Amino acid sequence: MGRPVLLAAAAALLLLLLLLPLPPGTGAAVTRLRVSANFECRATADRTLNRPRCRRPSRPGRPLEPPALSLSRARLCLPAQPCQPCLRVRLALPTSELGGVRGLQLTFLELSSNRAGWLQVWQRRRVLGSSAWQVQFDCFPAESGQQVLVSLRTIPDRGFALSCSHLVTEEPPAGPVFTHAWVPEVQAIEVWVPAGPALMVRLCHQLALECEELPRPFHQQVLVPGGHHISLRYEFLVPCLCIEASYSHHDSLRSKQCPFHDRPDAYGPELWSSVRFHDYSTSSKDQMAMELNATCPLHPQATLCWREAPDEAAPCHDIPNSTASKDGQVYILDKVDVHPQLCFRFSYKNSSHVECPHQPETAWNVSVSVWGLQLRLHLTSRIPAAFSAALCQRRGGQCEPEAPLYTVTQPEGSAPGELALLLPVQILGSCVLVWRSDVHFARKQLLCPDVSRRHFGLLGLVLALGLVVTVLLLNCRGAWRPDDGVPGGRPVLLLYSPDSEEHLGLVCALAERLRAGLGCDVRLDLWETGGLGQAGALPWLYAQRGRVGRQRGTVLLLWSQGSARLFHRWQVGMADGTPGDAHDIFGAAMACLHGELGAAGRGGGWVLAYFSRLCSPHDVPRPLRPLPTYRLPRQLPGLLGALRGSPPAPRRCRRDRVGGLLHRLLEVGTGEGSPPPRPPGAASGT
Repeated sequence: MGRPVLLAAAAALLLLLLLLPLPPGTGAAVTRLRVSANFECRATADRTLNRPRCRRPSRPGRPLEPPALSLSRARLCLPAQPCQPCLRVRLALPTSELGGVRGLQLTFLELSSNRAGWLQVWQRRRVLGSSAWQVQFDCFPAESGQQVLVSLRTIPDRGFALSCSHLVTEEPPAGPVFTHAWVPEVQAIEVWVPAGPALMVRLCHQLALECEELPRPFHQQVLVPGGHHISLRYEFLVPCLCIEASYSHHDSLRSKQCPFHDRPDAYGPELWSSVRFHDYSTSSKDQMAMELNATCPLHPQATLCWREAPDEAAPCHDIPNSTASKDGQVYILDKVDVHPQLCFRFSYKNSSHVECPHQPETAWNVSVSVWGLQLRLHLTSRIPAAFSAALCQRRGGQCEPEAPLYTVTQPEGSAPGELALLLPVQILGSCVLVWRSDVHFARKQLLCPDVSRRHFGLLGLVLALGLVVTVLLLNCRGAWRPDDGVPGGRPVLLLYSPDSEEHLGLVCALAERLRAGLGCDVRLDLWETGGLGQAGALPWLYAQRGRVGRQRGTVLLLWSQGSARLFHRWQVGMADGTPGDAHDIFGAAMACLHGELGAAGRGGGWVLAYFSRLCSPHDVPRPLRPLPTYRLPRQLPGLLGALRGSPPAPRRCRRDRVGGLLHRLLEVGTGEGSPPPRPPGAASGT
């Protein structure tokens, strides 16, 4: 009984070996030489091939289109002999077209050694009207690395011949065999080792040249006995996660499977969690730069997006045409206003990730305050930069900027400090968008000021002042209609000193009323910050003065207590020979006026006005008293007539009544909710 059991076990083992999967690049194992044909056949061969069996195939493969000769690599495992590579031959012969063919002959020639052999396949019984012959021969033994030439002819020879050559490649040695199963619930992979020798099993990350071990505590290299399995945990599911197995002896063959390379699951959030981002963005260079250290070889695309809020769950809106350049694993984009909410969106395959600059500080900040119908922007910047602002109205969650744009610049080489920008508000509830305008990519910061109760006093004052001035202008529009051919009326250059917030608000309110109501071309430095920043303070002033003079306009000097103090400082500097500040518009204006008064004996084209609530006639220096002087708001009609270049308005304008009303509004408005006048600061320009 023992002998049949041993034979059955040996047969089962041989069958198992034949059914095991072969390494990539090898053909199916052949256990004996044989010929398969779609007709009754017999085969003869020379002594190098012995005599192969000839039979019909039980499961015919896909037929070839005749005429055809196809060669492929296979593995020949004869009994009691080591396996060796061989050459499989498939052919299709159109016998019906050749007529009277009884068989075929294959001739083999190993080119480097001149070893030759032949095989003949004969048809046992001739069948009329038969289809094309389909023949497969397994197989001609050949050494690895040899070039084999195969030729085909018919028996008898009908002048038909085919030939083909094939390089028999080296047979890779067989590595360990194992199976695996992915268990995503516990972030693990189960590895099964079949019965046989134990295998050393581990998980690794496949890089360009090697499979790198996982970081601790996930790195494990476990010896698994045959017929057992092991569960190996991983940290992140990534495309380059692989399973590697080897025998326990030193320098053994290894087998590796990377099952997640083509799985969409491996390109999800865990892929980005495995990446370490290093932020090298700098505001001083206007540059965003980030370096990626990835577990797997990763080459994503990086573009800019603007995140609505600091929260990581907030949407990030793409910015067009903002693709970053790549230097190794460092992504760089220049001319960027670096901000914690201006981020890189990295995109790879079917997933993306948003990474924002790691520094929470910003190079500049802005706040807004309300003074009457003016929005005052307070900008502080640590770097030289230019800023733009525009009013906008919120509609459906959007706030699109509206013309005009207002710009202010902190020039190169200047010390960090505060910049101010005033915007006239046409509609209550307006918001303002502020952004850097000297870069290509910048966020737009939305500010919607709260017109709270503490602003109502000054707001009511300026609203009333604007309303009464508008009524006054409408009532007197017949007397003050601009000259024909002078569109927009004569230009008015409005100069003032940086005194208090209240004074600044009234200056801007008056300028806006002159522009909107009288049609004057008002030139105010707060509205010309773009040109002023490009030309410089003093060139801008002299250019505006020349333009106003050529067009017979007026320079309106709005005086205050702070103006008197600055005038005295300017006089002392003139006497001492101290050079003036290049950014001091007020001092330059005084020098310009002093020269004109000295040359002509009077300041032609100059008008002085002051608000009675903030100034008195005694605050006007003696050298300036020859100028036409108007007390506001009482003498506003006379000032308007002077700006128009015409006599005072007729009585139908009700000057006294309107002036008294403006006076009462000024008294009431400045006493309710307005801050006290701010002492003049160190800066002496407008």
